[in-house]
Amino acid sequence: MVMSATVTMQDTAGEWAYRQIRHDIVFGKLLPGSRMRLERLREVYNASVSTLREILNRLSSERLVIAEEQRGFSVAPVSQRHFREVAQMRELLEGHALKESFQNGDVEWEGRVLAAHHKLARMEVRMASGDRSGTEEWKRYDSEFHAALISASGSRELMSAHRQIFDHYLRYQMIAVIYRGDEAATEHRQLLTFAMDRDHAGAAAVLGRHINACVEHTVRNGLVGDGDARPALPAASSDINTVP
Repeated sequence: MVMSATVTMQDTAGEWAYRQIRHDIVFGKLLPGSRMRLERLREVYNASVSTLREILNRLSSERLVIAEEQRGFSVAPVSQRHFREVAQMRELLEGHALKESFQNGDVEWEGRVLAAHHKLARMEVRMASGDRSGTEEWKRYDSEFHAALISASGSRELMSAHRQIFDHYLRYQMIAVIYRGDEAATEHRQLLTFAMDRDHAGAAAVLGRHINACVEHTVRNGLVGDGDARPALPAASSDINTVP
């Protein structure tokens, strides 16, 4: 679900830079609200200024970057209101996709779901032990599990729309470093069981709790600002602000 920043032989320099910048925004390495100066980006991502303009405009269309006349580009800010909107849209899209996937799913689909959950469950055990060194890998396995659940929906447009909104949701999780422990792991096991049983009603109920509990955890602990445009983390004076 989350685009990998890994270079492949087919990647052009521009496509690699796009994937890397997008990855760094989604995973919170480029802080909300921070300015994105082209010369500094050129040094970091090894892309021409013209290519970077194209990339940032592309990311602007995905609402991950803000483009302003006379002011240039900045990383999109975050807010509680936007997080709630993203969560509602994710629940709507994923809930519908689950229904279609449960109806269409075959043994190959079951295999994908089981394999994805196995990787996620192993990482959740590691996280529960106190080892948080693989946080990014954990969230990648999380996204792969949810993608596998809806992979038999039969609609590329639905999958694409879900992928975009899921990455916005993931961005909030990474910025706030959200970890709900056994509660989330239990919900994943329940989703797996309902998927194997083709119980959409049960899965939809768990999914709603799964998504909204994350939002409420974030809001309750003050991990994201409550304004429409206030960054969750203060922007420093550097050209590109990144999380250490």
